[in-house]
This record gives sequence, structure tokens and C-alpha cells, in this order.
Amino acid sequence: MKISREKVNHISSLIVKDLAKREEFDYKCDLNEVRLEIAKVMLDELKTDELCDQEARKTVASYANSPREGSPEWDVLYHKHYEEQLTKHGM
Repeated sequence: MKISREKVNHISSLIVKDLAKREEFDYKCDLNEVRLEIAKVMLDELKTDELCDQEARKTVASYANSPREGSPEWDVLYHKHYEEQLTKHGM
């Protein structure tokens, strides 16, 4: 799933606003630094997800009798290879 950078920034802002309301947390840095780190982690995860998606699609397409995309056989193979890629990348 692709999410734009603006949406990631918006979501990270919402998270930081919620964190700022809570008294359970004590921050040793500026909340904007926290927001930037949250956005960075989210963007890194999205990049890894996209890479796993591309690798899984490439692997399924490399089969001699590659099933048509969207067919049940394709879905099974795609999810199998997608999960393998996620595991390979430590997710």
C-alpha cells in the first residue's frame, strides 16, 4: 500500500499531538524530532514493503507457466513470496 509523504507527515503529526497530551511520557528532545523519527520509520517501512511487493511479483512472473495476475493461483504464489521477502527483510 502506498501512502504519500504528506500523509505520513500528517499521521506522524497526529501521533505526536496525541503523545504531547499524555503526561505519562517525559521527552528528552523536541517533539518535532520525535515526529521526524516517526515519519522516517514509517517511510522506511513503506519502502521495504514496496521492495517486497516488487520482488514477490518478479518471482511469480519468473515461473515458466506464470498464472495470470489476480487469479487464485497467482494470489497464493504472490503471498507466499511476499511473506518470504518480509521475513528476509526482518519484518
